[in-house]
Amino acid sequence: MDVKYSEHPAMFKNNPLGFLLSILLIPVGVGIIILLAWYLKCKSTQLELVGDDLVLERGLLSKDRTELSLSSVRTVNVYQSFFNRIFGVGKIAIYTAGDEAEMEVAGLPDPHRLRELIKERQDA
Repeated sequence: MDVKYSEHPAMFKNNPLGFLLSILLIPVGVGIIILLAWYLKCKSTQLELVGDDLVLERGLLSKDRTELSLSSVRTVNVYQSFFNRIFGVGKIAIYTAGDEAEMEVAGLPDPHRLRELIKERQDA
């Protein structure tokens, strides 16, 4: 398998204020629960570019796996807020023939690199 991109969403970089608030709530006991749930959510989501397919896996115990052939991808949108741009993360939305995004993942590191890799694979 030719894996060109494999990333999990980032925790701190995607939402630094939420992360700091969770750290401040640790003495109360709530912060550690929030951080643990957030960590598991981030680590149980993975987006990979494998060969000519995009593979999105979600879930910890039960898995939801979505595969998209790059030949069916029509549009790749990258959304970044001001803080997302500073920290180098963003939300990526992959569109095929329909009006709704086929895949959406927020908090991915370097989303522009993924968009460029998709375009390179489509042109090859």
